[in-house]
Amino acid sequence: MSSGLRLPLEAAGLGMTSQRARDRLVERLREQGIRDARVLEVMRTLPRHLFIDEALASRAYEDTALPIGRSQTISQPYVVARMTEALIEFGLPQNVLELGTGSGYQAAVLAMLVKQVNSVERIEELSRTARKRFRKLGFSNVRARFEDGRLGWSEHAPFDAIIVTAATERVEPQLIAQLRPGGVFIAPVGGPDGQRLMRLRWIEDRWQQEDLGPAMFVPLLGGTLG
Repeated sequence: MSSGLRLPLEAAGLGMTSQRARDRLVERLREQGIRDARVLEVMRTLPRHLFIDEALASRAYEDTALPIGRSQTISQPYVVARMTEALIEFGLPQNVLELGTGSGYQAAVLAMLVKQVNSVERIEELSRTARKRFRKLGFSNVRARFEDGRLGWSEHAPFDAIIVTAATERVEPQLIAQLRPGGVFIAPVGGPDGQRLMRLRWIEDRWQQEDLGPAMFVPLLGGTLG
């Protein structure tokens, strides 16, 4: 197992009947350009089928987004791997903020690599279900909150990295304010007609912005849904 990878004991024996399917998924991710061995090992180890409805479990290791209810999706594995790889490229962050918990899969991937994950979800049902999954899998280093994600989570700021798993037409200033100097901010930026996955880093006295390629996410909306 690669250095820094944390697999909770509670998760170690789950989903092993799908190990062959996860191995095939990892090979596809490698063919698509994912190179970080730590990310590939997480994708090989973490049982994605536990983050979706049982009726869709047979499709869990396809490289595609799947519905999770309330007009939301669990992201395509390649997108999860790509965003994670970009987030940790310059070193493993200690304290990460995720906006858009959804199924909890992206947060779980990060939790196997970093010390602390803080995840915010605006849909109460999804937030509640994700928290149950984190407990079942033994992820004690994930805090989950039901709140408007555009507000961030200032109580646990500053963050070494912020990852947004929904599309925003602009980078919210209140989120950037919660990022530690030198930290990494990753988000799909754009509207329904087209988005680009962007990475921002504050280097010395200016923002360095990188375009990581096309993306397609549901929009980052304000407010909460009970």
